[in-house]
Amino acid sequence: MNIGAASEASGISAKMIRYYESIGLITPAGRSASGYRRYSERDVHTLRFIRRARDLGFSMEQVADLLALWGDSGRQSQDVKALAQQHIDGLQQRIGELQSMVNTLNHLVSCCAGDQRPDCPILEDMAGLGRSCCEAGEGD
Repeated sequence: MNIGAASEASGISAKMIRYYESIGLITPAGRSASGYRRYSERDVHTLRFIRRARDLGFSMEQVADLLALWGDSGRQSQDVKALAQQHIDGLQQRIGELQSMVNTLNHLVSCCAGDQRPDCPILEDMAGLGRSCCEAGEGD
């Protein structure tokens, strides 16, 4: 199948397929006599694997590691599990960071009067002025 059909079958854009080839994540496709890329069902299966790994938030480096493990019939499942656990740990850290951002923004939004005045504790905080809403007499 051509790149358009492989793209449709895998859910990965043709541009991303070409990118994955250029960085060596996947083996470059064979070419037809007229020079068009040709993909097999196995290639599409690999592209679906990549898409699922990316949907789960694995980095490109981690996807490459997962592909190597997937292709290694002598692999140990503990290696796959360790990689997945490492990813979970990173996601948990990121969730904590995102929750901290949400908490900070919720506090700043509660401090902002949201009226016609130019005073804005949100912008003041971002500018590093460090005035809390309690000090400004604004908010709740």
